Amino acid sequence: MRIAMLMFWEGVTPKQYNEVRKLVDWDNNKPTGGVLHVASFDNRGLRVTDVWESEADLNNFVQNRLMPKVKQIGIETQPKVEVYPLHNLFTPGL
Repeated sequence: MRIAMLMFWEGVTPKQYNEVRKLVDWDNNKPTGGVLHVASFDNRGLRVTDVWESEADLNNFVQNRLMPKVKQIGIETQPKVEVYPLHNLFTPGL
């Protein structure tokens, strides 16, 4: 079952996000089960909305690819994450 993941990571900057993005290289080495990734920032930190084929795919990516690189660049905080069953996905502009 597809899931929606909503994340807020206080204090994470665009520079840190871009460093992790380059190290993980999810643009060229697509994560298994990843469907959609949207990242944005406000004055408090990083906000991400993802769609995954399953929560297991999300957890595998986070544990095995994402968090090791997050720690490598020195981010010590943990994000606030919510996961819900996906009800609908509509991307008219893609």
